[in-house]
Amino acid sequence: MIPITVVDVAAAEDLVLQVLRSGAIAQGPMVKRFEDAFSGVAGVPHAVAVNNGTTALVASLQVLDLQPGDEVVTSPFTFVATLNAILEAGATARFADISDEDFNLDPAEVEAAITPRTKVLMPVHLYGQMADMGRLVPIAENHGLALVEDAAQAVGATFEGRPAGSYGLGCFSLYATKNITTAEGGVITTADDTLADRLRVLRNQGMRQRYQYEVAGHNYRMTDVHAAIGIPQLEQLATITEARQRNAEALTKGLDGVKGLRTPRVLPGRTHVWHQYTVLVTDDAPISRDEFAAKLTEKGIGNGIYYPKTVFDYDCYRDNPNVVASDVPVAERVARQALSLPVHPKLTDAELDTIIGAVREVLGA
Repeated sequence: MIPITVVDVAAAEDLVLQVLRSGAIAQGPMVKRFEDAFSGVAGVPHAVAVNNGTTALVASLQVLDLQPGDEVVTSPFTFVATLNAILEAGATARFADISDEDFNLDPAEVEAAITPRTKVLMPVHLYGQMADMGRLVPIAENHGLALVEDAAQAVGATFEGRPAGSYGLGCFSLYATKNITTAEGGVITTADDTLADRLRVLRNQGMRQRYQYEVAGHNYRMTDVHAAIGIPQLEQLATITEARQRNAEALTKGLDGVKGLRTPRVLPGRTHVWHQYTVLVTDDAPISRDEFAAKLTEKGIGNGIYYPKTVFDYDCYRDNPNVVASDVPVAERVARQALSLPVHPKLTDAELDTIIGAVREVLGA
């Protein structure tokens, strides 16, 4: 089986052992070192490390002091953490449809989703390509909205030269399968000194110094062990990204012209870091997306469906008054058609050829 992803953290062994041998394994100097490196990637002065990507989203919303009934407009086509974070922060979620060109919020649909109670715009940079921030930022500014980027899958991506996480508050996941991983972990990036300070206090039980409590806080801390896993990867981020980009280019070239298959695009002015290489199995394909996935699995090609439904289309959200479902036909169609193929840096040329050959064979190309 060619896996959909491969986790390789061998380069972190020396740093992890250094932390373990020190006996000081909680949040400490290694976290600070990781934060300093990550702030450089995002192009902002502050990176606040936390224990996972969902926490990054929750904490970012919490420091914006949202009140019950305040609304966050976001994407309906995303991992459930996006929605769960909004609910945990006590806000109401509204949704605007996506564009199937980049799988991200369609700016033309965002305006209609904004109400007098909207306080935050939360674009999701899905699969490794940023949303259209050139159009979304003015919308947020015109309506006085805070910007929180769900950049969980987009570390190192850029829009017109500006990095993901450099608009308002940027939220990243460092889960095991992400381009950069600490096994579990997250980061919040910002250029706002006040928000960064509040985040650091919030993540540490509301303490500025030991037993000096300023707010009702939480334990959102990252450990030095986790930070040590991530530091060598951050140092190799350019190499990791280049490998993913090279693999994506090979897949796109090899799958060109396959009937019923639409390969992903890198839109003008953007860089794509290819957390996932996601194709659409269109309605004129000889088989359905689910049949396609099953046949690829039979041939030993790992694949994934990210995501099978719009995020609010589950029983646990249907009767929640803080989840305002909306008509999102593009997102619903993409959820039926999307399938991700392996694009990770460990793929060999032979494996890429095998993936391409299997896809073409299954679809009769």
